[in-house]
Amino acid sequence: MNLAAATNESLAEASNVLIYSSMAVYTLAFFAHIAEWVFGSRSKVGRTAAALSSSSAKASAAPAVKAQAGGTAVLERPEVVTRSAAGTRDVPDGPGAAGGTVKGDLYGRIAVSLTVVAFLVEAGGVITRALSVQRAPWANMYEFSITFSTVAVGSYLVLLALKKNVRWIGLPLVTTVLLDLGIAVTTLYTDSDQLVPALHSYWLWIHVSTAIICGAVFYLGAVGTILYLFRDTYENKLASGGTPGKFASSVMERLPAAASLDKFSYRINAAVFPLWTFTIIAGAIWAGDAWGRYWGWDPKEVWSFITWVAYAAYLHARATAGWKGRKAAYLALLAFACWLFNYYGVNMFVSGLHSYAGV
Repeated sequence: MNLAAATNESLAEASNVLIYSSMAVYTLAFFAHIAEWVFGSRSKVGRTAAALSSSSAKASAAPAVKAQAGGTAVLERPEVVTRSAAGTRDVPDGPGAAGGTVKGDLYGRIAVSLTVVAFLVEAGGVITRALSVQRAPWANMYEFSITFSTVAVGSYLVLLALKKNVRWIGLPLVTTVLLDLGIAVTTLYTDSDQLVPALHSYWLWIHVSTAIICGAVFYLGAVGTILYLFRDTYENKLASGGTPGKFASSVMERLPAAASLDKFSYRINAAVFPLWTFTIIAGAIWAGDAWGRYWGWDPKEVWSFITWVAYAAYLHARATAGWKGRKAAYLALLAFACWLFNYYGVNMFVSGLHSYAGV
């Protein structure tokens, strides 16, 4: 074995160690997020529930007014806006997983800090994987998966750095990342190897990297959409005089309002949709260079276009008055399901020119 081969093998082993190490740190972050939810005070959460009920009762009464609720020594309450328009339901965002208390917030900050450390370790694993093969580290499903989860966590941390109210994503994100990495190292793992001839192109850096970014951001939008559906159901139950269970109240009252979650998901999906359009166009150009045709009804090409149509339908639905809210949310989840099938289903169960799963 020559020196270059030995170096590449050492880098590949180092990459594996870093990926497993990141899983260990993500596990600690997972428990810290659980502690944030469990030990955060529920006293302020109860006040949020009262605000939900009172604001829904006022929605059809007075002209638009603004009322600033009282604060605490820890965190200020969000502003409550009540409008007179029929059918509106403006309620305050919940205090977050920490329940608005110092103790819960401490656990939350520890969870975020551990997530940052895990992200850096995992990113190191992706980089050393790239160095070991001297190419872009996303030529098979294992490499795509570890890069995907790295980008998803990085996107979340960027939103936090921009001071966006997204810490509620932390627990589902870390849970999903652990599942993604677990599947990657047990089922999808492939030894470092060189590319098939068709992939020897600079388009690998352009096309696949944008696909990974789109998938990671679409995932954040899907999490927001799922939580929107739960929170909307909860708010509807309160508005109709129902009494949710203690567990549902403890969780739902800490999340942003349904309107906030809906707006977050829409903005995330709308922001990344043009990049997904570019991804498909870049793939077509690469196909023209590699196979002499821009479109050939390959399963990956077809499902990429189906995903594009599904997200386009969702964005169009949001612009149509009769398709806002839950109906549009179902379309968003359908679109993300198309993206997931395009990744897992097509790669693993359908044969085509894009069959580079490596499993």
